[in-house]
Amino acid sequence: MSLPPKVTDRAFARLAEINADAETPQALRVAVEGGGCSGFQYAIELDSPADEDLVLEKDGQKVVVDSVSLPFLADAVIDFTEELIGARFTIENPNASSSCGCGTSFSI
Repeated sequence: MSLPPKVTDRAFARLAEINADAETPQALRVAVEGGGCSGFQYAIELDSPADEDLVLEKDGQKVVVDSVSLPFLADAVIDFTEELIGARFTIENPNASSSCGCGTSFSI
């Protein structure tokens, strides 16, 4: 049985910071698309939820995943990291058999 992705408190907190001054707060959309160095790539952007999306919500902040991407993100963890090279949303995906050094491309 596969579980929906999990979103860390740190990712929700960063999304709240992004939306703090927004007139209309937006959701963080996490999707999987064909392409990238390894066959698939993550697309992470601010967007509005659609009717068919899975909505993960905490403290008024929303992370959404479309129905096509959901099987690729089963049991994944969506996080936010700050490193010397920069800060970004990251995905730890147990379904990926390999990934690229860029951190946004993977294969299954």
